Amino acid sequence: MGHFALYAARLSPVKPFVMEELGFPDRHYVEAAEGWLGLGDAAEASREFERITPRGAGHPVALEIHWRILSAQSAWPEALRTAQRYIEVAPQLPAGWIHQSYSLHELRRTDEAFQFLQSIVLKFPEESVISYNLACYACQMGQLDVAQRWLNQAVRIGGKASVKEMAEEDADLEPLRAFIDAL
Repeated sequence: MGHFALYAARLSPVKPFVMEELGFPDRHYVEAAEGWLGLGDAAEASREFERITPRGAGHPVALEIHWRILSAQSAWPEALRTAQRYIEVAPQLPAGWIHQSYSLHELRRTDEAFQFLQSIVLKFPEESVISYNLACYACQMGQLDVAQRWLNQAVRIGGKASVKEMAEEDADLEPLRAFIDAL
């Protein structure tokens, strides 16, 4: 499982919070796009997404699926813009903030991703993905002590078993392999 898939699996869900507000047929297109993504077909997911009305495309659930499509296609500049729009529309949800930092990281702007994500830690104190991603970014920047502290924080929030499982498969944390094995 890749870093994005591991990350997405840990993110707090958006759909239960807001799906009922997205009307038909847009709701159907979002669900179809999500289905295609689940099958690993980002191109078909994108075709379904293009059928969403302009109004529906600005809904948090649609922005979430659009970001996931773009990330699956490694279209990081567009994914960054979508994450920024997501934050404008739904600043109360952690996903947009996390997606923006992840997009920055994928654009090789890891220091900026770290600073951005660190600035919202207190806004979402129970979101383990934030601490986990901060550990990944710190590790990639060579700040292994900082990375260990953030990984420990992710464990406190998200639980040892799930964080360790993600970390064991995460190439971004390779320099911390011995630390992870000892968790």
